[in-house]
Amino acid sequence: MSKPLISIHDLTVRYAACTALEHVDLEILDDDFLGVIGPNGGGKTSLVRAILGNIPYEGTIRYAPELQRGHERLIGYLPQQNLFDRAFPISVLETVLSGLQGQKRFGHRYTSRDRERAFSLLEQTGIAEHAQRPIGELSGGEIQRALLCRAIISEPRLLILDEPANFVDNQFENELYRLLGELNRRMAIVMVSHDLGTISSVVKNIVCVNRHVHRHDSNRIDEEQLLNYGCPIQLISHGPVPHTVLAYHDPKKEK
Repeated sequence: MSKPLISIHDLTVRYAACTALEHVDLEILDDDFLGVIGPNGGGKTSLVRAILGNIPYEGTIRYAPELQRGHERLIGYLPQQNLFDRAFPISVLETVLSGLQGQKRFGHRYTSRDRERAFSLLEQTGIAEHAQRPIGELSGGEIQRALLCRAIISEPRLLILDEPANFVDNQFENELYRLLGELNRRMAIVMVSHDLGTISSVVKNIVCVNRHVHRHDSNRIDEEQLLNYGCPIQLISHGPVPHTVLAYHDPKKEK
């Protein structure tokens, strides 16, 4: 039976005079694979940052005991790539190993087992040959693969991904979703994405975020349901190819 890993109650996030999230209630279960959607500026990133404990908020966020290992919280995080400093002087292998820093005391060296684990993940994602290269020399897609390895090397109980398919080619995007399906057997996954047409075949349920948050217990959703959730996003089909694009719909522009 599914159990809550994270229980969010009456969460509100404010930035100066702006309210990004208001009175949010949400549970993330231990077997969840949630696709988080919503318009730009609707609060998706604020929800992620609050869960990670990176911003102040009102309300409560409770973490299940199994999310804790000593002082470390077992949450892996793959940020949007534009938040990553490509100029940082570190190799690809060292980047992946840095995902273990929460388990290491200051000055503690990585073990041969740590390095084997990191190299194995690089092999699984197809970039093992770049292990010793500076991370900044890789392509956008290769960096995304390395950052995914960093996010999962500590074997987290919850993995949060913010637009993980950005900068990756179609071949690795398919491999990424296959890998995430395997990871979901042993960890919960929360994935922020703008491409509902793609992720609907991957995730189990959908969370709509537009200042308020609504959990939709299905991976299929239509425009009427989105409007009922106060999440004004249009589902646009392009030609015969079943590709869905999300676009923010502003009713004011029609007046």
